[in-house]
Amino acid sequence: MALLREPLPLAHRRALRTAVLQLATGDHRRHVPPCLHVGVPGGPTTTVPDDPAWDHGLRVEILGALLRDAHDPPWVWVTRSGPLVLQDVDAAWLGAVVAAGGERGVDPAYVVVTRHGWTDPRSGLAQEWKRIRRRPGA
Repeated sequence: MALLREPLPLAHRRALRTAVLQLATGDHRRHVPPCLHVGVPGGPTTTVPDDPAWDHGLRVEILGALLRDAHDPPWVWVTRSGPLVLQDVDAAWLGAVVAAGGERGVDPAYVVVTRHGWTDPRSGLAQEWKRIRRRPGA
């Protein structure tokens, strides 16, 4: 999966929209603390709250364990508050994704998700919504 590029398959667009929608409608706190998610948006997912005290090695160990337990190359995403510009937490987990994925022989897609959109910090591909809503019948 790795880098997201246009044209993005419809299934990937739906998965990413689901991740944004879940954060936008499911977490009503003013500030959303960063969390790492491994799995499939809208499906089975493991979530780990971020700790800024963690170093690169610990992040790689955590992600390596999660990737070992996952089937197929899973999605890896960080949810947080703020704009869709690269922040320290995004870069910290991106480094761990690259290192742990290399150790495991997988290259999962990695995105950053906020209440208003998502971005792939490696490719720059992104999508934003002013107000995301559930679609009728979805």
